[in-house]
Amino acid sequence: MTSVPLIFERSRRGRRAADLPACDVPEVAVEEVLPEEYRRKDPPRLPEVSEPDLIRHYTALSRRNHGVDIGFYPLGSCTMKYNPKRNERAARLPGFAHIHPYQPPETVPGALELMAALQEGLAAVTGMDAVSLQPAAGAQGEWTGLMMIRAYHRARGERRTTVIIPDSAHGTNPASAAMAGFRVVTVPSDDRGGVDLAALEKVLGEDTAALMMTNPNTLGLFEEQIAAIAERVHMSGALLYYDGANANAILGKTRPGDMGFDAVHLNLHKTFSTPHGGGGPGAGPVGVKSFLEPFLPSPVVRREGGRVILDDDRPQSIGKVHTFYGNFGVLVRAYAYLRAMGADGLQQVAEDAVLNANYLMRRLAPHFDVPYDRICKHEFVLSGARQRRAGVRTLDVAKRLLDFGFHPPTVYFPLIVEEALMIEPTETESLETLDAFAEAMIRIVEEAEAEPETVRSAPHTTPVSRLDETRAARSPVLRWIPGEAAEDPDDEEAPAAANRGGTE
Repeated sequence: MTSVPLIFERSRRGRRAADLPACDVPEVAVEEVLPEEYRRKDPPRLPEVSEPDLIRHYTALSRRNHGVDIGFYPLGSCTMKYNPKRNERAARLPGFAHIHPYQPPETVPGALELMAALQEGLAAVTGMDAVSLQPAAGAQGEWTGLMMIRAYHRARGERRTTVIIPDSAHGTNPASAAMAGFRVVTVPSDDRGGVDLAALEKVLGEDTAALMMTNPNTLGLFEEQIAAIAERVHMSGALLYYDGANANAILGKTRPGDMGFDAVHLNLHKTFSTPHGGGGPGAGPVGVKSFLEPFLPSPVVRREGGRVILDDDRPQSIGKVHTFYGNFGVLVRAYAYLRAMGADGLQQVAEDAVLNANYLMRRLAPHFDVPYDRICKHEFVLSGARQRRAGVRTLDVAKRLLDFGFHPPTVYFPLIVEEALMIEPTETESLETLDAFAEAMIRIVEEAEAEPETVRSAPHTTPVSRLDETRAARSPVLRWIPGEAAEDPDDEEAPAAANRGGTE
């Protein structure tokens, strides 16, 4: 693959990729509006390139990145499903794309109507009574839900201090609970991969604020005792929180509200096909039962008579959790997906996702250990313990997959499975794609037995080969490839050396 120079190494002084229009308001000197301590002493060292060079630079970088539009992305617990392009067209409609966050609410009734309708749709899908679209990610949705649970208990005069979390949970669960001010208590899994009910009963108490769960859980297994779990939690005075990361498996089949959950967040990038990755923007709406509704973030989008308003008269609200009202463009995409699929389409999503996962699991089961060998939902977990005994680690298998053109699945998670491989095919992949992936995995297993060094030294076809990952993270090499270096940094036409970070 052709090497790509740094943007600073393309830089030549005086070049511009865009021209700004003439200023249409009176100009004010920066000294008049910004105190001296906040002003730069020197201008920022920014690259100066032409528009073609700018476009070519970022296009070349994009070709080095794997995405769901490029190939199969079986990242377990992240639901990397295809994003329909009609959703992108909807988000780019001028009436949505050109509104400004500071516009008075009465000037954007269409946007408010869309948000109200999306809230109602998500409430129907989850079995909740009210929804907030403010949170900008699943983890922020978790934190928002837990803050509402904390406010609820305090409004009742209770100081509950602990949140119980299964040992197979997503890492964001304990992090969100800690950020919300709770102490985390872990409950183990049983031999079927669900929450150990007897162990749960031992840790439930008067100080328990909530139990956080994913259902199906992070092993891809449905909690067979969810009704009993909900009963025990509510008898203790605690609430049940639903991590919606795996909701893709239950759309139209069952609802968290019907299982006994009191609050839920949804990852719109996982379940409702909005863009995923790259650091955002995202959306993690939170739904709650009616008794938690007073604590929703303010303002609340709600209907009043024949119109939709932003209601900020919320004395028990936990306050604002995101600027403006969440990431509106993402909400438009989710609404387009929800309306396009309809109730029957959403149910088929769940059925196809579960079918694909079970098909792939059965194809791979003879070649890997299956720690919980029962019908899975949208994803499943294999163990590479057998390969590890032969000297090939799960990480090696993941690296070798890159040579076959597939993004690796999640590895080494959940932590309770030795040498874990967590695979989620989603509903959007064809039988041919699933078979090609299975055959690549089987080929790697065969290589691990016959020529293990081929697997241990992979990848062989990517722009860079096997890296020392710890060193790469701590001491990244960001300079141009030796022998193809940019001009002398002292040259007036070349970029300043200070602009080229990294080490040799």
